[in-house]
Amino acid sequence: MHESSIIECVPNFSEGRDSSKINAIAEAIRGVEGVQLLDIDPGKATNRTVMTFVGSPEKVVEAAFAAIRCASQIIDMRFHQGEHPRIGATDVCPLIPISGISMQETVEYAKKLAQRVGEELGIPVYLYAYAAQKPNRENLATIRAGEYEGLAQKMRDPEWIPDFGPTEFNPRAGATVIGARDLLVAYNINLNTRSVRRANSVAFDLREQGRILRKGHPVLGEIVRDEKGEPVRLPGVLKAVKAIGWYIEEYGIAQVSMNLTNIRVTPIHVAFEEACKSASARGLRVTGSELVGMVPLEAILEAGRYFLKKQGLSAGASDEELIHIAVKSLGLDELAPFDPQKKIIEYAIAKPEEHKLVNMSLKQFADETARETPAPGGGSISAYVGALGAALGTMVANLSASKRGWEEKLDFFSKWAVQGQQIKKSLVALVDQDTMAFNQIMQAYALPKNTDVEKEVRQKKIQEATRIAIEIPYNTLKQAYNSLSLLKSMFYEGNPNSITDAAVGILCARTAMEGAYFNIRINGENYEDKNWLNEIIVEASGMIEEAQKLENEIKNFLAQRWG
Repeated sequence: MHESSIIECVPNFSEGRDSSKINAIAEAIRGVEGVQLLDIDPGKATNRTVMTFVGSPEKVVEAAFAAIRCASQIIDMRFHQGEHPRIGATDVCPLIPISGISMQETVEYAKKLAQRVGEELGIPVYLYAYAAQKPNRENLATIRAGEYEGLAQKMRDPEWIPDFGPTEFNPRAGATVIGARDLLVAYNINLNTRSVRRANSVAFDLREQGRILRKGHPVLGEIVRDEKGEPVRLPGVLKAVKAIGWYIEEYGIAQVSMNLTNIRVTPIHVAFEEACKSASARGLRVTGSELVGMVPLEAILEAGRYFLKKQGLSAGASDEELIHIAVKSLGLDELAPFDPQKKIIEYAIAKPEEHKLVNMSLKQFADETARETPAPGGGSISAYVGALGAALGTMVANLSASKRGWEEKLDFFSKWAVQGQQIKKSLVALVDQDTMAFNQIMQAYALPKNTDVEKEVRQKKIQEATRIAIEIPYNTLKQAYNSLSLLKSMFYEGNPNSITDAAVGILCARTAMEGAYFNIRINGENYEDKNWLNEIIVEASGMIEEAQKLENEIKNFLAQRWG
């Protein structure tokens, strides 16, 4: 586990109508310093609220415990009613590894949380997903079977003794399911019907487990069984998807409610498209969709690229444009506004100081650079010049993709444009990272040095900060180098009207590389690990030499063209 490990927690509480109770649980989470509450998503019809928060594993476990304790005190399951399956005041509390931590390490934190909830709060706890202690408890739906109303009877079965906590039924709090899982996306499809039966028909078409086969009538007919007497199922079209149909009174529509348990297997846009096909075949229409909780940025960008390609356009658009296309194509704003800053995980956890420079206007950035301060300086400018070079290459790729008569080349140019956007985004991020690295060095030099221990600590911090200050311009140099393939291809194969745009991009890339190299050398003067530094310098010098050759090549090409 890395010292900056981050996990996400997405507990589901059996209260979606009483704002005072929802706020009390949220405040219990906010009360743990170092935890960031990203999203609160209540549902009146389901009478259920999903909260999302992130932080270090220890802090997240502390916040989860505080929230479960609060929920057990203010939610009485004896009076709870709602559309969503549930067994407790805190129905389920998954931990999800985000960065710097493995799934197995996350499982251990889930077990610690479960043990504490069982012992200190007297709530029966079942472990599920990767934390499950028994195969029949891996699936959340299996644990929930019978729901709260059947829990007392279920707990009398030796097969369903809780993993932690009392073995007696807790009528007020019910039971809680705790585990570690992959990132799950809760995604609902809106239909132009009020019929739960018809929504379920679509859900059964989609979900991996499909529907039970029956003879004659699909609902009333006799169940078809295999040689072991087990019901035979007709699988649905989507892998790693769970789905049911329900009616949402506050919206006046039926929905197909899906859990996408692996968005690499079934992305959001694929689930949406298949839902449209199934609905259409049944005389229904999908009117939009909604994301419950939060979603990774890449899932939305992938959807945006898919719909642009479907329109015959280049997928190499900016993140902002891809998000806009995804939201409109999926109808994510039909029921409520879709705010990327609140619904996309990476945007929600981003710290404002990490984007101070790139959020400035061009004039502000130039003025900030011109001030009587050492940062931003050559490193940040090199990264920005490199980003401009990649942007020019991406522009040529997009123009070429839309050129009339070049329709058969759409995929070729679109792939280059997507790559260019990724390189540009990396270089833009390095603009602020370079300045932050310089500030870390200054902070290290400002540490006290009165004693031998303080001197040792100070020197160690200086060396750590210096290594980062070398790695960042090295990354700038590599990203600018990576843009050369795009720019060279666009120079020779792109829209001929934009040949000089690609040429200017090559000049920008070479300038960014040279500038980054200067920063590597100046920051490396006081770095102690000379072997590592020399490896960096040799590799950087080789890349710069290639860039210089390409610059000379395109200059000669243009000189011959213009005589």
